Amino acid sequence: MFRTLFLLLIFYTLASSSEKVEIFATNIHSKDEILYAEGEVNVVYKDYYISAKRAEYDKQSGILELFENIRVTQGTSYKILGEYARINLQDKQREFKPFYMVENQSEVWMSAKDAKADELYIDVESGILSGCNPNKPLWKMEFTSSDYNQETMWLNTYNNRLYIYDILVLYIPYFGYSLDRTRRTGLLYPSLGLSSDEGFYYEQPIYIAEQNWWDLELKPQIRTNRGSGLYTDFRFVDSKVSEGSLTLGAFKEQKKYYENNYLANQKHYGFDFDYVNYDFLNQLFGVKLEGQSEIYMDIQHMNDVDYINLSTNDTTGNATSQQILSRINMFYNNEKNYYGSYIKYYKYLNKEHNSDTLQQLPTLHYHHYLETLLDEHFMYNIDVKSTNIYREEGIGVVQTDVNIPLTVQTSVFDEYLNLSFQTFLYGQFSNFTGRDELDNPQDYDNGFYAKNYSVLQADTSLTKAFTDYTHVVSLGAKYTFRGEKKDDGYYEDYRETCENNSSGTCEFYNVSDTNKDFQIEFSQYLYDKTGSQILYHKLSQNIIYNNKAGEKNEEYGELENELSYQITEGLNFYNNTFYNHDEDDLSKIYNRLTYKGYGFTTSLAYLYKNNFHKYGETNSGEPYSKYLTSRVSYKYDEHYSYKIVYNYDLQTNLKKNLEVGFLYKKRCWDFGLRYVENNRPILSNSGDEYNSIYDRYVYFTILLKPFMESRGNSGLSYKLPEIYKGN
Repeated sequence: MFRTLFLLLIFYTLASSSEKVEIFATNIHSKDEILYAEGEVNVVYKDYYISAKRAEYDKQSGILELFENIRVTQGTSYKILGEYARINLQDKQREFKPFYMVENQSEVWMSAKDAKADELYIDVESGILSGCNPNKPLWKMEFTSSDYNQETMWLNTYNNRLYIYDILVLYIPYFGYSLDRTRRTGLLYPSLGLSSDEGFYYEQPIYIAEQNWWDLELKPQIRTNRGSGLYTDFRFVDSKVSEGSLTLGAFKEQKKYYENNYLANQKHYGFDFDYVNYDFLNQLFGVKLEGQSEIYMDIQHMNDVDYINLSTNDTTGNATSQQILSRINMFYNNEKNYYGSYIKYYKYLNKEHNSDTLQQLPTLHYHHYLETLLDEHFMYNIDVKSTNIYREEGIGVVQTDVNIPLTVQTSVFDEYLNLSFQTFLYGQFSNFTGRDELDNPQDYDNGFYAKNYSVLQADTSLTKAFTDYTHVVSLGAKYTFRGEKKDDGYYEDYRETCENNSSGTCEFYNVSDTNKDFQIEFSQYLYDKTGSQILYHKLSQNIIYNNKAGEKNEEYGELENELSYQITEGLNFYNNTFYNHDEDDLSKIYNRLTYKGYGFTTSLAYLYKNNFHKYGETNSGEPYSKYLTSRVSYKYDEHYSYKIVYNYDLQTNLKKNLEVGFLYKKRCWDFGLRYVENNRPILSNSGDEYNSIYDRYVYFTILLKPFMESRGNSGLSYKLPEIYKGN
C-alpha cells in the first residue's frame, strides 16, 4: 500500500573499482544495465555527500551522472554546486558543468563553466575567484587556469586579472594561496611604497617553513634612490618549554644618497637574538630540581639607528634611541630561595667606541624569602647582590650589597590599628679592578659602607557600606630614623665630595644616607554597588629632619596628590600632582582625560615637569618639560572607523608625531588611508647639524580577505620629502 520512500542500493564491487557507493532516492529503477534514480537523489561516495534531482548509473562503464541542482560536500572543507556532474567510479575522474566551489572555512568561492577532478586535484580552465558576496563582489580575480590540491588545500591560479568592482587594477601572472591555516613555504604579500627622496620601495618576503619547529622569513628590499638590503627572521621552538628568534639585517646606501644626507655610515647592519627557556636547568643538565628555572636572552647589536629605521617602510612603530641594551638573565627559584644571574651590556650608537662604557658582567643575586616566627609576629628575609661593573678601558669595581630587613608586627584595638617596627641592616662592599693602569691608584681604595635604620609604621582602614556605594578610608603614618653608620676606604675618602655628585671618581659612589623623616599618607576609595571603582584619592607628605650643621632642622618633601575619578561609565579623569615646598611651586603635573562610548575612544594627556634649575655654566638642558599627547578613534559603524593621534613637545615646540586616517571594513576587504608624521633620531657626521628627521608618509591600506589578513598593513605607501631638525 505504501511505497518505500528511500531505497538503499549498495553497488557490487566492479572489476576496476573497490569503492562502495550508496544511493538514496524516492524512485529507483533500472533498464539495460543502467540504473535510474529520481526525486531527492542523495549519493554517499567515500567522504563525499552528493545531492541532485536525478541520477543515472551505467553498471558496465562505472559512470555516474547527476543532473540539476547538484551539491557536493566533502567533510566540512568545501562544497561544489552545478547542473551536471559526471563521475567515473573506475578511474576516479569527475566533471562538473557549470562549476561553483565554496571553501566553507575561508568563504572563498570559485566559479567557472566547467571543471575536471581526480582524487587529488580539481582543475579549472577559466574562471573567477573571490571572497566577497557572489552576487556583486567588491573584488574578484579572473584567471585562465587553476588547480586545487584537495589534500593540502593549496590553490594555484595563473594569468590573473584583479578587479575592484569592474575596474581592472592589477595583473598577476601567478597566485598561490592555502585555504587552511597550515604553514607553508612560499611568497608572502609584498610591501610597496613611493618616496620623493628614496624613490620606489619594494619588499618581497619569502617564507620558508619546511618543518614544524622552525620557520624563516627572508625580506629583501630595494629603495631605488637610496639603496638595497636584506632582513631575515628565523623563529624556532626547540622544546616544549623553550623558543627563540634571530633577526639579521643589512642595508647599503647608494653613494650619492649617503653623501647628500651626511650619514655617518654607508652600511647599516645588526642582529637581535631572543631566547627563553622555562626549565633550562632540568633540560640542559639532566637534573630533577623542584621549583622553577628560567633563562632569558635578548642580545642586540647594530652600528647605528638606521638599521632599525630601514627594517620596515613604516617607521612609526620603531622605538629608536641612541642606546641599546643586551641582556642575559638566569634564575632558579624554589619555595625558600631565589638564585639569579644577570648580564647587561650597553652600547651607545652615537659614540665611536664603547671601551669606556660601564657594563654589568655579571650580577649574582641571592634572596631568601620571607620567614615568619612567633605566630607570624616576627618576619625576616635576606637579600645579597654582587655586581661586576666592568669596562674595557678604565677603572671597574665589584660591588656587593647585603640587605637584611627584620620586622615585628601586630594589631591592636580589635584589629582596627596595625603596628609594625622594621629595622634594616645594609652594607655595600667595593673591590676595584684596573687600578694598576691609573696614575693615582690610591684614588680607588677598596672599602665598605654599612648602616642600619628603622621604620615605625601604623595604619588603619575603615569600610562603610551605603545603599548605592561603599566607602573605604585608609590612614597611615611612617617614621624613619637613623641608626649607626660606618664607612671605610673609598666611601670614607669621598663621603663629602660624592653626596651631591655622580661624575668622575664618584661614578661608583651609589650609596646615600638615610633621611630621618616622617611620612603620612591618606587614601580613600569609592565603589558602586557592582564593585566597580568610582573614586581613588591619595595624599602623601614627607617631613625630613636633618641633623647636619648649617642646615635647616627640618624640611618638607614633595607633597603628592593622586586622583582617579570615574565621572561616568565611559569618562575617567586622572591627576598626579607634586608640590615642592622649598621652591614654593609645583614640580610635576600629569592630567589625563579618557572617554569610551558611542563609538569613541579618546585620550588627552598633559605633562608638566619643573626641573628647578636655570641655565648656567654647571647646568644645562631645558628648565621645564611640557608634553601633550592625544588620541581619538571613532567607530561609526561596523564598516567605518577613524583615528587621530597628535603628540607635541610644548617646551621645545617640536611635533613628535601625527597620524590621521580612516578605515573602511567589509567582510571581504578593507580599505584605509593614513597620513603619518614621525620624528625619529638619526646618526649623522654633519657635526650635530641634524639629530632627527620628520618622516612623512601617506599609507593606502588594501586588504583582500581572506588572502591578505595575515599581512596587516598590506598596500601602498608614499613617503613625502623628509624634514631635518637640528639641536
